[in-house]
Amino acid sequence: MLSYLLRRVAYGVLILLGVNLLTFVLFFAVNTPDDMARLNLGGRRVTAEAIEAWKASRGLDKPLFINAQATGVGKVTETVFFTKSVPLLFLDFGRSDSGRDIGYEIKTRMWPSLALAVPTFLLGLIVMVSWSLFVVFFRRTKVEAAAIGFSVVLMSISGLFYIIVGQWLFSKVMQLAPVSGWTDGPGMVTFLIVPVVIAVFSRMGSDTLLYRAMFLEEMSRDYVRTARSKGLTEGEVLRRHVLRNAALPIITSSVAVIPMLFMGSLIMENFFGIPGLGSYTLDALGAQDFSIVRTMVFLGTLAYIIGLILTDVVYAWVDPRIRLS
Repeated sequence: MLSYLLRRVAYGVLILLGVNLLTFVLFFAVNTPDDMARLNLGGRRVTAEAIEAWKASRGLDKPLFINAQATGVGKVTETVFFTKSVPLLFLDFGRSDSGRDIGYEIKTRMWPSLALAVPTFLLGLIVMVSWSLFVVFFRRTKVEAAAIGFSVVLMSISGLFYIIVGQWLFSKVMQLAPVSGWTDGPGMVTFLIVPVVIAVFSRMGSDTLLYRAMFLEEMSRDYVRTARSKGLTEGEVLRRHVLRNAALPIITSSVAVIPMLFMGSLIMENFFGIPGLGSYTLDALGAQDFSIVRTMVFLGTLAYIIGLILTDVVYAWVDPRIRLS
C-alpha cells in the first residue's frame, strides 16, 4: 500500500512541476515582462526607462532561465524563473502587482469559498445519488422518461440563467434571503442558502444522467440477479448492492469537484458578492494582475492533484486489487 501511494505522489509531483513550468512559459516567455510593463503603465507610449524601472521594482529585470552574467549557482538563482516560480512549490506566493500579500489574501478568502463549496458538494452528492436511485427504481416507466427529459432540459440551460432567476425568485419575489453580500460568523448562512440551492439544482440534469447510467450498468450484473433470486425487494437490491458497487465510479466523478472546494466558484461568488477565491481570481483577471492569476492556476493544479491522490487511496482501500496492479 505504501509503495502504491508513493508512486501516485511521485506522479503528482511530476505533473505539478510540468504545469508550473508551462505556466511560467505562458506568463513570462509568451507574454514578456516588457509587455506586462507596457500594459500596467498605460500603452505603447511608455518610455524605456519607465519600463525598466517597473521591471526592477518587481524583480523582472533578470534573465528568464539562465543569467550568463552571474557566477556559480547565481546563473540559476538570479533569474526570473527561480525567484517567481520556484517559491510557488514551497507555497510562497509573494506579492501581487499591486503590492498586496497574496498568501494573506488566500488564507482570508479560502474560508468563504469553502463555506459555499462544501455544503454544495455534500448536499449535491446526497441529492443526486438519491434522485438517480429513485429514477432507476422506476426504470422503463413514464417516471423515468419524464426524469430524463427534465434532465436534458436542465442541461440545455446556461448556468447564468439559474443564478439570475434564482436571485429574482428567492430574493426579490419570495424575499427569503439577500440578493448578495457576506458576513462572517453564523450569519453567513443567510447569504449561502440561495447560491447553494442554485448550485445543486443547476447540476441536477447532468449528474442525474451520469449516476443513472452508473446504476443501470450495475443492474445488469450477475450479483443483482442473484440478490433478486434470494427474495430481496428492488429497493433492497438498489440500496444494499447496486449503490455499494457503484461507489468507485461515483468517487471518480466526484474528483472533478475537489478543486472547487478550495478554489471556489468563479461565477457564483462574483454574482452573490461572496469574497472567496473565485471572485479574487476574477478581480485579478479584470485588473490583469498576472501574479495572482499565476498563483491561482498553481493552486488549482495542486488541489486537483491532491484530489486524484485521495481518489487513488480510496480506490485501493475499497478494492485491494488496484494497489496490487
